[in-house]
Amino acid sequence: MLFAYMFVDVMSPLQSLVQTQRGWSPDAFGYYAGAEYILNVFGFLILAGIILDKMGVRFTGTLSASLMVIGAFIKLYAISDAFQGTALDQWLGSWWTAMPGSAKLAALGFMIFGCGCEMAGITVSKTLAKWFEGKEMALAMGLEMAIARVGVFFIFTISPRLADWSVPPTVVVPVAFCSALLCIGLLCFIVFTFMDSKLDKEMGAAKVEEAASDEEFKLSDVGAIFGSKLFWIIAMLCVLYYSAIFPFQRYAANMLQCNLGISETQASDIFRWFPIGAAVLTPFLGYFLDRKGKGASMLILGAILMIVCHLTFAFVVPTTQSELITYSAIVVLGISFSLVPAALWPSVPKIMDKRFLGSAYSLIFWVQNIGLAFVPIIIGKVITWSNPGITDPLQYNYTVPMCCFASLGVLALIFGIILKSMNAIHHYGLEDPNIKEDFEDVRIDGEA
Repeated sequence: MLFAYMFVDVMSPLQSLVQTQRGWSPDAFGYYAGAEYILNVFGFLILAGIILDKMGVRFTGTLSASLMVIGAFIKLYAISDAFQGTALDQWLGSWWTAMPGSAKLAALGFMIFGCGCEMAGITVSKTLAKWFEGKEMALAMGLEMAIARVGVFFIFTISPRLADWSVPPTVVVPVAFCSALLCIGLLCFIVFTFMDSKLDKEMGAAKVEEAASDEEFKLSDVGAIFGSKLFWIIAMLCVLYYSAIFPFQRYAANMLQCNLGISETQASDIFRWFPIGAAVLTPFLGYFLDRKGKGASMLILGAILMIVCHLTFAFVVPTTQSELITYSAIVVLGISFSLVPAALWPSVPKIMDKRFLGSAYSLIFWVQNIGLAFVPIIIGKVITWSNPGITDPLQYNYTVPMCCFASLGVLALIFGIILKSMNAIHHYGLEDPNIKEDFEDVRIDGEA
């Protein structure tokens, strides 16, 4: 997951470079950024959840890592000099001319990578729920997320520097570097499959599964999950919150360039501290959740902090051009990004039956992917609309796009308040600790 997060944002600090080098407009960059989630939105992620519940974590994880590697190398070829001017490039560029051929093929590779990345996400969540059930599950998930967040810090640090290795600078080197890391990631998961197989043998999992064959996941369970009001509240909170974070990462470096008048490397060096706050705090918050609870309250606080930060980027930073304020907003945004995921993902096993936990995660990710697919496209169009006649990527005004991100945070806050209210009425256990001593294990089925 560390290497996956690095690959996701490898081109985020290089928006202005890819625009001048490959002719990608803000619209084209937005379509490329949203492409990561398109196939997931059109059903692949639902299929991934079914595969996970039917085939298990070892098969699904290996498949997901393989898809990431395949998609990465397609994207690498698309932005390489070897692709430029080929017959395929000319054909791809002959239709929908606003989207260059290299952007179209890179988007295809990103689609395939995105299928593997999101499938890996739900596989990791179910794996940690399996290995740490009744133990420090939130801490385990927090540590995993922290390691992944560090990947964003790494890539915002090294991506512009790797690009500058070539003369003239090129996006090829950082993308090639991250593609190689994904190959190492595939090998890492293959090693894990042997560890997981050993765990199943120690637990006698084969006998347990045989005895509980009548409790296996059924396709009809998807309908039961969709029928859960609580599922939809969590899914909407998730899609609104993450849609104001991950698409923002795509544009953050360019936003800082425009607001502060600095270079790509300087902007990346400032924004790279965003995931560090999340990486440092998430394990501690997971530890707190395991022992003290208060997950629903943490979701609300995280949404409030995000709203404040995006409004700061919209109005305060452009006016003051203060790096201190910018750093402060980025660090606080990182704190927000530690509060919400640390509380959100360990809450899902509390409200969903174990037999379709993988599908529950996948359907939440599916709803999330709808926002992640279309919000970058919308933001790209908003940048173009709010900056008429401006072609210099260092002169964009980001006030309206940042207000759009803040509005998503307001909606996420509303769903967070609704979730906490429902928990207070129905006692789902979202405010309870994960390590239970005198607490009864509370679960609801899909009909709740």
